[in-house]
Amino acid sequence: MAAKRRRTSPRTAASDGAVLVARLREQGVTRAKIGGVDVDGVLRGKYVSLDKLESALAKGFGFCDVIFGWDVADMLYDNARVTGWHTGYPDAHAVLDPTTLRPIPWEPGVIAMLCEFRAADGEPHPACPRSLLRRIVERARTLGYEARFGTEFEFYFFRETRQTLHQKGFRALEALDPGMFGYSWVRAGQDSELMRDLMEGLADFRIPVEGLHTETGPGVYEAALHHDDPLAAADKAALFKVAIKQIAHRHGLAVTFMAKWNENLPGASGHLHQSLWRGGKNVFFDPRGARGMSKTLRQYIAGQMALMRELTAIYSPTINSYKRYVPGVWAPLVASWGVDNRTCAIRVIDPGSPTGLRIEYRQTAADINPYLAIAACLASGLYGIEKGLTAPPETQGDAGADGPLRLPRTLAEANELLSRSKAARALFGAAFVDHYTRTRDWEVRAFDRAVTHWELERYFEVV
Repeated sequence: MAAKRRRTSPRTAASDGAVLVARLREQGVTRAKIGGVDVDGVLRGKYVSLDKLESALAKGFGFCDVIFGWDVADMLYDNARVTGWHTGYPDAHAVLDPTTLRPIPWEPGVIAMLCEFRAADGEPHPACPRSLLRRIVERARTLGYEARFGTEFEFYFFRETRQTLHQKGFRALEALDPGMFGYSWVRAGQDSELMRDLMEGLADFRIPVEGLHTETGPGVYEAALHHDDPLAAADKAALFKVAIKQIAHRHGLAVTFMAKWNENLPGASGHLHQSLWRGGKNVFFDPRGARGMSKTLRQYIAGQMALMRELTAIYSPTINSYKRYVPGVWAPLVASWGVDNRTCAIRVIDPGSPTGLRIEYRQTAADINPYLAIAACLASGLYGIEKGLTAPPETQGDAGADGPLRLPRTLAEANELLSRSKAARALFGAAFVDHYTRTRDWEVRAFDRAVTHWELERYFEVV
C-alpha cells in the first residue's frame, strides 16, 4: 500500500497561504504563474493575481480538464474517457505545491508555482503525471528507499523566431552554429553571452546546472541538471525546457527538444541518472559485491530490463521518438545493460564508488515527459527488487540491434505492448494505462492520416 498523503486542514492552508503571499508582497512580487504538466509533458498554466494565489493556496483552484482531453496541438481526442464532450469538459481541482515556488528571473515581479490535479472524489486525477510520480515515490519510501534522480538533455538552437519557424514550414532552418563541434570550447566561447544567460538564469530559477557543453551537431548543446529527489528532479526538468525556450527567445533564437529533428543528424537524448539510498547510504553499492555492485542494484536493473519493452511507449511517447532508434547514433536498440557502456540502454557508472555509483537510463530522449519517464524507471526498478529478479548477463562491447530483447521500433508497436502489460496496470493503475494508451493510439492515427513532405517530394510528380 502506498503511504497516505498528509492532509492539511483548510484553516492551516489558508493561514500558511496568507503568510506566504504577505512575504511575496514585501519582496515586490506582483503576480504568479501557476500550472501543471499534461500527459505529453507540456506545461499548461496561467497568470494570477496575488489575491487569487492566496485563495488557490488555501483551497485549490479550478482548471479546465481539457488539458487531459487534447493533444500537443490542442486537438481534441476522439477516444478519451477521463474527459470529453460526454463530461462537458468540467474543471479539475488543482492543488498548488508551495515547495515548487521560485522566482522567474526573466519576468521581474513574477513567481512560478506548480500544481497537481485531483479527480471529483478528491483522489489524484488518473491522467495527472505529477500525481502518478508522487505515488511511485511514496511506494519507494514504504520499502525504505529514498530515490535520487538527475536529468540531462540535448537540444538544438536555431537562428529563428516563432514566426519564421511557421513561415518556413519548419524546413531549411538556420542552426545557431554550423558544423559538428562536440565538446567545443570554441563554439561555446563564441556563444558565451547565451551560455552566461543560460547558466545564470537557470541558477536564479533554482535549476542548478552541473554541466553545459556543445554536442556533435550544428547548434546542439547538452545540459546536466543537479540530482534531487524524483519529484523535484521532474519539476526541474519540466521547467528547464520552458526556461531554455524563454531565454533563447530573448536572444532571437528558437529551440527544439525533439528526439530527432533531422534524419541526417544525431538525435537528442534525455538520459536519467538514478540511485537508491537508505539511512544516508547508497544501496547500489556493496564492497563485497563484484566491482562494488550490490544485489539490490542488480535486481533494480533486472526490473527495468524486464519491463523495458512494455514501458517503451512511456519512455518514447511520440511518433518522432522512434526515428532516433537507428544504428550508429548512440540510441540503444535492445534492452541491455553494461558497466560504462554507452551502447546499452542501462549504463552503470562509477561502480566502485559508495557515493557516485548510479545508473544512467539511456533509452529516453529529450522529448520525454519527465514525470512519467522517472515514474517508469523507479517503478520498474522497485518491481525488480520486490520480485527478486535476476538481471541477464552484462553486455560486453556493442549491445547490437536485434534479438529477443529488441526494443519496439514504432509507437504503435510500443503502445500495443503497454496496453497488454499486466505489470504496468499493477504499477500505475488501470485508469492511467487506459488513458495513456488511448492518447498514444490517437497520436498514431493522427500520423497515419498525415501527408508528409517526404511523400510529396517522392510521389507528387512521378506517380
